[in-house]
Amino acid sequence: MRTIMTAALCAMVMTASAHAAIREEPVTYQDGTTTLRGFVVYDDAVQGKRPGIVMVHEWWGITSHIRNEAQKFAQQGYTAFVADMYGDAKTADNPKDAGALSGSVMKDPKVMEARFNAARAQLAGHASVEPTRIGAVGYCFGGAVVLNMARTGADLDAVAGFHASLGLNTPAPASGTVKAKILVLNGADDPFVKREQYEVLKKDLDEAKAEYRVIEYPGAVHAFTNPEATELGQKFNLPLRYDQQVDREAKAEALKFFNANLRK
Repeated sequence: MRTIMTAALCAMVMTASAHAAIREEPVTYQDGTTTLRGFVVYDDAVQGKRPGIVMVHEWWGITSHIRNEAQKFAQQGYTAFVADMYGDAKTADNPKDAGALSGSVMKDPKVMEARFNAARAQLAGHASVEPTRIGAVGYCFGGAVVLNMARTGADLDAVAGFHASLGLNTPAPASGTVKAKILVLNGADDPFVKREQYEVLKKDLDEAKAEYRVIEYPGAVHAFTNPEATELGQKFNLPLRYDQQVDREAKAEALKFFNANLRK
């Protein structure tokens, strides 16, 4: 009898483990007449509501890299929403097309804001999310998006940018209007980000009395979190390079930052 009961308990545990997993669910949503196709990613073994993080992709669009990053945030107890900033989950496999797609968003701040806010609304409405505890993270192009959203006074508690572009296309924020704590994690040797861009960012945030931190990692260049970056850099003769050590260090800083500001 004891053997039978033990076997039954083991079977129950194995069944529960099989059902407790990281879920990645496609979400179709709208920005006006534009159809957007993102993903919500969460751990269904976590009980109750948890903080949410809007994730904004690199200029390539929604690739395996951003989806893998969302999985990691879900494993750490967050619900992640991978935003589609281009519509119909468009992606690019070359710099010319990637530049055209990202430019179509950044040249019109209203488009950028509307698409980000549509993703935030989807995340806030998910059953697993505590809607009063939402942050955002962006990579490269996505870093510029989330930093600009913070500057607009978006309803976000914490914003982090990995190898963030500092192409700021929103007005300098007024004093006291930036709600989000801000963390910028960039490569010190990234040629895509100019020193004067850092100076403008810091000046604007200082005058807005925003709480922020900028970390620059010596030796790191653009796209250091993306394992495919080195190959892409060689293929297109671009200063892109994955850096395992910097990736690990920057991710640890980001997790500490989000835990401090979203798990109050």
